[in-house]
Amino acid sequence: MSNIPPTLFQHALKNPGEGFDAPVHLAILLDAIAGAGKVISSEINRAALRDILGSVGSVNATDDEQQKLDIIGDETVAQALAATGLVCAMGSEENEGLVEVSGTQLKGPYAVVYDPVDGSSNIDVAAPIGTIFGVFRRVSDGGPGTEADILQPGTELIAAGYVLYGSSTILAFTTGTRAGVHFFTLDPSVGDFLLTAEGVSQHGSAHVYSVNEGNSMNWNAPDAEWVAHVKREGYSGRYIGALVADFHRNLQKGGIYAYPGDSKSPSGKIRLLYEAAPLAAVAEAAGGAATDGTQRLLSIVPEQLHHRTPIYIGSKAEVDLLASFHANR
Repeated sequence: MSNIPPTLFQHALKNPGEGFDAPVHLAILLDAIAGAGKVISSEINRAALRDILGSVGSVNATDDEQQKLDIIGDETVAQALAATGLVCAMGSEENEGLVEVSGTQLKGPYAVVYDPVDGSSNIDVAAPIGTIFGVFRRVSDGGPGTEADILQPGTELIAAGYVLYGSSTILAFTTGTRAGVHFFTLDPSVGDFLLTAEGVSQHGSAHVYSVNEGNSMNWNAPDAEWVAHVKREGYSGRYIGALVADFHRNLQKGGIYAYPGDSKSPSGKIRLLYEAAPLAAVAEAAGGAATDGTQRLLSIVPEQLHHRTPIYIGSKAEVDLLASFHANR
């Protein structure tokens, strides 16, 4: 008998999660995201050869400089999801409003949010980057979806995950706390994502913090005091500069990722819908935690498509420690 592990599609068929209209729907949606991930992975690997490194000279909906691969990734994910026939609305970090796909009627039972290429500034130096995604049930009545289908708190996510493009390409997803988190690694020899870890747990504190200390002059007092404390306690700093990459490392090794609000960006810079909420769902499903400093990230109701938030995410003990500094203020 062969010991070949199950593919992502096979695993999702046997573990369809809750909240889907049919057992096959999760498998179809994940297969679409995985297909987009394969394309993005290939484009990243050949970026220098195909002259698709660098900026396009414009900014996205939230004034971040767009890289060439941001646009390629955004179109790739949108087209893959639209082709499933299961999506009524899509929201992307790269689009001001709902994503439009030419010639496709989006009337399915689910809404999907995504950041197609998280950490795209790392592309030019071959550092890890990723794709983040989350799936909601639609709340509007029939027909094309509306912003209401997207503007839901993370507690309503029925699936969430990410694709990490690094030394290997890994897809991680969860369908809720009881279901746990599962890792699938792309095997180029077979062209598919194969199960490599099931029921992944967030490790306890590894005395690691991931934060851009270059912004420390603008931090609020609780964050400055927290970092001073963990330094006194002998913590190590690990900061890759791509949320997915830092999150994935801490998920496996233990630690906390932080991107605080500060005097320049009081509301923070991380997008609630496209980055924070989906990763918070993964963190909690693995036994970790995520907060904006004072409240659970998954409980925040987005006020608009590009709602920003401070984020502190990782091992529960570390997130609780951080929150104690904010509570004292």
